[in-house]
Amino acid sequence: MTNLFDEFDSVTSKQWKQNIQFELKGADYNKTLIWKTQEDIDVKPFYHADEFKEISFSSNTSVTSWNICQTIFVFDEIKSNKKALSALDKGAESIKFIIPNNTVSIEKLIKNLDLERTKIYFELQYASHNFTDQFASILNKKNSDIHLDIIANLARNGNWFNTLKDDHTKFEAFVNQTNSFSIDMSLYQNAGATMVQQLAYGLAHANEYLNYFNNILSQEKKQSMLVTFNVAIGTHYFFEIAKLKALRKLWETLASEYGFNLNCQILAYPTKRNKTLYDYNINMLRTTTECMSAILGGANTINNLPYDAIYHKDNEFGERMARNQLLILKHESYFDKVKNPSDGAYYIATITKQLSEKSLELFKNIEANGGFLKQLKEGIIQRKIKESANKEQKMFDEGTEILLGCNKHQNPDDKMKHELELYPFVKTNQRKTLIEPIIEKRLAETLEQQRLKNED
Repeated sequence: MTNLFDEFDSVTSKQWKQNIQFELKGADYNKTLIWKTQEDIDVKPFYHADEFKEISFSSNTSVTSWNICQTIFVFDEIKSNKKALSALDKGAESIKFIIPNNTVSIEKLIKNLDLERTKIYFELQYASHNFTDQFASILNKKNSDIHLDIIANLARNGNWFNTLKDDHTKFEAFVNQTNSFSIDMSLYQNAGATMVQQLAYGLAHANEYLNYFNNILSQEKKQSMLVTFNVAIGTHYFFEIAKLKALRKLWETLASEYGFNLNCQILAYPTKRNKTLYDYNINMLRTTTECMSAILGGANTINNLPYDAIYHKDNEFGERMARNQLLILKHESYFDKVKNPSDGAYYIATITKQLSEKSLELFKNIEANGGFLKQLKEGIIQRKIKESANKEQKMFDEGTEILLGCNKHQNPDDKMKHELELYPFVKTNQRKTLIEPIIEKRLAETLEQQRLKNED
């Protein structure tokens, strides 16, 4: 614990700023070097120890323990089982199965999987009464997490699975059986919400569940409840690290008010919003930095997005490349060796504090005005996300938000019309809904549609 720098004279933040102003030769310090984010946070050119008397730099997470995950959508149980075994053999450390309906045979799906050593996630896209029978073989397995989020389904699709009452009845039974629930925050990021909105909406989303279960569950169940946040990670490297740190702080604050488990799990995924159809290999650079942010932010499990996911069907090459990116980060870049490398960074600590404060303020505003479900029903959440998304879209259209190979440094010889196996744009489906759905949309969609029309 020897202080190695006592022999040097300390330099205050005031002295640094005076020196910078001298080097600017008359240019305005605030206008030249301080920039403002969409979250209305001023980012300074430097941060100094004498500004941080009340900020905590320690984390209660460990970067060394993150898992590499492979997501598999289950069309066929036997094929999905073989795919899972293959992915685990090639470096994946956990598997996430997306279960579309209650006809899927879980026994066939998990055959030969070592549930004692391998973390398995099951994401349910339905709410069912026969849940216990279907998942009886794994309900008591420590390494098996089953996720159901009825509010996320409402927000994404505009309708409950069945009705508000029926969904909550089934959800209550689900939580009692699994002692867990999950919150899908990825929708808000992929739809264009700011980080402050993502955090506040995720917290308000979770609060609907805490309110519902507060007087239903025993204190013992609350304390052992496993809560998982599914989070999409964007391109702003240090801010995304801070976002995950802020999420844990905010959850701890909220959970303590209800007596729930203060610890939460975070499953992180790269965002779809900045991914491009043209010059698609750059998507690998984007997902690499996004996965790095997730790791350093303290995500428990990271599921990479294949570079061609927006226009190709699931394929072995794309999934292998995505998995290998994480393997390289873990085993060749040593992202599993230092417990919390981002702790102690004044910049990240400042952003974390500001994101937490602004998100908590917005959360309190939502609760004071009826809560998350009420504001979804009234269309307030949707309108706010649209406003943020439109602002970001304008920046992209004007070239101040840059996606290389898309709105800057285009390759005119790049042709994609004959590569499309999936429709990569927002699909319009006229139907009756209880609320306006929150729509995920990529920044590059309009530009890409025009480029496709202009292809020979």
